[in-house]
Amino acid sequence: MSDPGQVVLAVLARLGVEHEVIAIDPAFADTAAFCERYGYAPERSANTILVASRKEPKRYAACVVLATTQLDVNHRVRGLLDVARVSFASAEEMRSVLGMEVGGVTPFGLPEGMPLYIDSRVMGWDWVILGGGGRSTKIRVSPHILLAAGGESIEGLAVERREASTPR
Repeated sequence: MSDPGQVVLAVLARLGVEHEVIAIDPAFADTAAFCERYGYAPERSANTILVASRKEPKRYAACVVLATTQLDVNHRVRGLLDVARVSFASAEEMRSVLGMEVGGVTPFGLPEGMPLYIDSRVMGWDWVILGGGGRSTKIRVSPHILLAAGGESIEGLAVERREASTPR
């Protein structure tokens, strides 16, 4: 399997977009730890979440939401995929389907034909931080490139987190 970080950089080069690659300590790849360690606001960090239908044949989608929100998997995503039940993909599924690790999942370099849904709140920023394909990098980029990468902006894809929750 090819290096996911190199795949991400190749996709960004092909799209011809400005971006910044941020090298990080893999121990701080999870969003809350990354934001605290490197001084980025959680509302500028976007998580890419792989979801999967429960029944065969499996249907997958990648969803991008701000770290201050949580994906509405039981209602909005289920309806978008038009399946009876959907859940978060396991770490093993992320590795096998995307070739990426938790903490580094990115919307760049997804398998051909996989839907990419972006919560509309992500589009309100001039830049966001996304996973870089592996746990040792993050990408700072305009969220509008997600549309050029085949994504679809969805109103209400995520809901605000409760105060007691912390970003993943």
